[in-house]
Amino acid sequence: MTEPDASVSQFSLRTVWARRLETPLRRFLRTETGSAAVLLAATLAALAWANIDPSGYAATWRTVLVIRSGTRGLADSWQGWVNSGLMAFFFLVAGLEARREFDLGELRERRRLALPLVVALGGMVVPIAIYLAINAGRSSASGWGTAMSTDTAFALGALALVGPGVPDRVRTYLLTFALADDVAGIVVIALAYSGHIDLGALAAGAVILGVVMVARWRGVRNGAAYLLLGVAAWVAFFESGVDPVVVGLAMGLLAVAYPAARSDLEQASESFRLFREQPIPELARDARESVRLAISPNDRLQQLFHPWTSYLIVPLFALANAGITVSGSFLAHAYTSPVTLGILVGYVAGKPAGTVGAAWLLARVSRGAIRPPVGWAAVTGAGAIAGIGFIVSLLIASLAFHGSQLAEAKVGILSAAVCASALGWAVFRLTALLPKRLRARALLGTADTITDLAVPVDAERDHVRGPDRAPVTLVEYGDFECPYCGRAEPVVRELLADYGDLRYVWRHLPLTDVHPHAQLAAEGAEAAAGQGKFWPMHDQLLNHQGALTGKDLIRYAGELGLDIDRFTRDLRNHAGQAKIAADVDSADLSGVSGTPTFFVNGKRHQGAYDISTLSDAIRTARTRILISSPRQPPRAS
Repeated sequence: MTEPDASVSQFSLRTVWARRLETPLRRFLRTETGSAAVLLAATLAALAWANIDPSGYAATWRTVLVIRSGTRGLADSWQGWVNSGLMAFFFLVAGLEARREFDLGELRERRRLALPLVVALGGMVVPIAIYLAINAGRSSASGWGTAMSTDTAFALGALALVGPGVPDRVRTYLLTFALADDVAGIVVIALAYSGHIDLGALAAGAVILGVVMVARWRGVRNGAAYLLLGVAAWVAFFESGVDPVVVGLAMGLLAVAYPAARSDLEQASESFRLFREQPIPELARDARESVRLAISPNDRLQQLFHPWTSYLIVPLFALANAGITVSGSFLAHAYTSPVTLGILVGYVAGKPAGTVGAAWLLARVSRGAIRPPVGWAAVTGAGAIAGIGFIVSLLIASLAFHGSQLAEAKVGILSAAVCASALGWAVFRLTALLPKRLRARALLGTADTITDLAVPVDAERDHVRGPDRAPVTLVEYGDFECPYCGRAEPVVRELLADYGDLRYVWRHLPLTDVHPHAQLAAEGAEAAAGQGKFWPMHDQLLNHQGALTGKDLIRYAGELGLDIDRFTRDLRNHAGQAKIAADVDSADLSGVSGTPTFFVNGKRHQGAYDISTLSDAIRTARTRILISSPRQPPRAS
């Protein structure tokens, strides 16, 4: 890693680390919640525009735009281009995040895939049943799809507002089943709300997507090729009569996610070193390409498209679709309309009932083997917030309804968003009033978390500080020459001082491609370990990261009172090489490619490494241990 600016103070490191090491999931959540304000502003702007200038609003979005190439052309209204064209990128991002969760997130343990699928299914079936019951025997029953989908952006934004202090796991839980909900919504649009189907064009689109799958399987990494294939597939589906937003979802689901491999990072370092020695355009291109290819296609596409979809495309969609002309008589009629009531009751009552009921039923049927990763209060609160249906709901409404029924559907969708937010606030507010232990159980639950640490801690093999039977274990993969490991060391020492029941483990990961003395320093620490002085040498090396030559190591050994001859002999014979290699292998198995990387009770710590963030992670781990263990009887006085 590059040396951080020496002028940066210790207390400003939280910002530096948070910016550099923020995880894709946290970045996704932050972008979604941040964009909710923009989306709300666009919705209010649409309502204002539609009421100030109703004819102008309608005329603007109904204006037809034709794109021609020779004798062939594609024609649609401005609203249609937004809904079927730009929104394909929104569903591309939804597909990317679903694939990331499948490859790297909670869903990489395949048995956990059942939970978001079943919860999403329950959260769709119950609202649809309510809508159909209210609209039974009416033509409006065909609009049942408007009452089924959760708006990810609005829901995450509302959760941030009504549930401050809610653990990240609650947001992740909501995100996983909301993404499954989005996928189902696209399938419903494709199957139930498409017009006349041109089977030839549909087959052509399917073949193009098949070519994309083969290209992915063969390892093709040419972005321009995938762009052309995606555009071709979109045109084919557009011509087929199937809503072409399905192409965005399919392309997102095909973009694999994986952590940067250490071998790829080493190749990137070597390419940059060659460019540094000879700065010519060819080597600059190679360096740029090696850095780009070290990152997964999923990460690259997320970084490229997610801000655009969240801050421009989705708000533009709201501006084009949320506008309705409001009057007292219209609202009085709408709130007695089966369309409005079906959507409103379906979302506000059906979503929480369906999601909570499905989660409970799955836990009961599986006898606790499959449980929500959060507590039941969090499940209920997330289910209430999931009653915010906006983007996909408006999209289906625009396909299912016209005229006054479409306006009634919009009233139902907007009203449901307000009521669902209020219901979610009430659930989390009541939860906050519970006693501390009970509140923690209600929010965090007792389900086991995924263990990211591939090789468990072994006190006979690992270097350990702290009590052996400590409830929380902090593992660090570090490099003695890495400046960020040096910055993290005072934080670790403060944690060990603050938490007497914390166990700390150091594992070696010398980044030899960027730190030329890292391997020798690690071997020096192991040579000191042979004489029972690993931790004093560990501290000495991190305190003197700029002096790690062989002579320096021997000098440190003397200062620590080691047998210099034995230390020098062990250093010369690479006596610690096997232990270091075993640590490096364990890092590879755990997907660790950079330093420092921390694990708290086997779960990879994501985000900043400052005292506040790591303390929060340790407290959460302690709380989970506390609520999962039986209550201890009080000691006799």
